[in-house]
Amino acid sequence: MTEIATIVQALSVLGACWAIVSGIDAWKREFIGKRQIELAEQTLAKFFEVKDAIAFMRNPFSHSGEGKTRQRSPRETTEESELLDRGYAVVERYSKKENIFSDFQTLKYNFMATFGKDTEPIFSDTFKTVNSIFSSARLLATLYWPDRGTTRPDQFQKHLDGVFRHEGIFWDVGDEKDEIRTQLKIIEKRLEEVTAPCFQEATDSYRFLTKRLGR
Repeated sequence: MTEIATIVQALSVLGACWAIVSGIDAWKREFIGKRQIELAEQTLAKFFEVKDAIAFMRNPFSHSGEGKTRQRSPRETTEESELLDRGYAVVERYSKKENIFSDFQTLKYNFMATFGKDTEPIFSDTFKTVNSIFSSARLLATLYWPDRGTTRPDQFQKHLDGVFRHEGIFWDVGDEKDEIRTQLKIIEKRLEEVTAPCFQEATDSYRFLTKRLGR
């Protein structure tokens, strides 16, 4: 009897230890899963804000006074100033939304640590897209717009193609084939693919618990 009691006691201790370890493990998984979901939601929400900020930057409609904060050269002509101000408007608009871009960049390393280092292009490609807008604005204001109408006949079509190309990046006119919109859709799809398992696991857990409670 003594041996049986000892065995029963040992099994009870093992059972209690297993329950504690299982409980800690379950709590740990739940805690990590919750953090992943929160980070996924936060990053997705901030990316959508970034998309709206980019749309704001690329709005083809401007108001009087935009671009006037640009530092001027004393040698600029009135026409040059007007073109340079037009291009600089995108910089002023970016500054109004800069905190959104900063917040998104801040999420980068936590996101990579949680979802893998191969998710880095989600962030780098987003900022490459933003930089391409600045680049096109600068080229239009300093090269393409000032030369309109003065290009040699044999270079005119090439020049015109460049104007259309960079204006298509600089301005958003609602075209579904818009280059910037296309790039952002690709990034968004990648972000949704990476974070989708978080929300799927949460849904499965909810269904399991509600099923158990409904019995």
